[in-house]
Amino acid sequence: MIRRIIKIDTEKCSGCGACAAACHEGAIEMVDGKARLARENHCDGLGDCLPECPTGAISFEEREAPAYDEAAVQAAKAQGLPGEHRHAAHPHGGGCSGARPRTLTPPPPPPFAPRAEGPVPSQLAQWPCQIKLAPLSAPYFQGAKLLVAADCTAYAYANFHASFMRGRVTLIGCPKLDGVDYSEKLTEILRLNEIRSVTVLRMEVPCCGGLEEAVKQAIQKSGKFLPWQVVTLSVDGRVLED
Repeated sequence: MIRRIIKIDTEKCSGCGACAAACHEGAIEMVDGKARLARENHCDGLGDCLPECPTGAISFEEREAPAYDEAAVQAAKAQGLPGEHRHAAHPHGGGCSGARPRTLTPPPPPPFAPRAEGPVPSQLAQWPCQIKLAPLSAPYFQGAKLLVAADCTAYAYANFHASFMRGRVTLIGCPKLDGVDYSEKLTEILRLNEIRSVTVLRMEVPCCGGLEEAVKQAIQKSGKFLPWQVVTLSVDGRVLED
């Protein structure tokens, strides 16, 4: 029969497992670090998995597929479907490792750290700074070094302003929470303005891969040859890649 069913783009899949955890029917499994539609007759076509995917790797398609089999789903659950174990393994309610609760222990300040004279000045060079709200073209983009940063980076890295924002135009966002594909807007920003370079600042968690991929696509689609780099931070504020 021809019906609506999910389609997974393995090139976009970051392997976070959020979709597999969200699929209550156990249609999706993680195979070799990628999400796969393992049981077509377990997919009800409602798409609970779609909003959970941080990279936009899942979509709907209309094609020949076996009918949704509710009885088979219930029987598999009763026998301990692999998907059920995935739900149990994520007590925080999602399959993305980036949402796993953990307690961090910041290092104590040095005993003789010099005290700052007054408040530390902000290095924000423009407003707005959210990718969703930023204009496609503005005077401050001309000749700018662009920083595209994940929301969490400002909280994870104590010296965020001085180390990354200083001398750059900063745009921030979270592809998982915003639920949008930033690549189209970033493409237009790069195409319409004379951007000198792009720095991507992301967290180590898989869902941040969507931000890096969006910038990569934007640079390619803009048709410009721009120097760019990706800096990855650990959840406890260390620079992992530069």
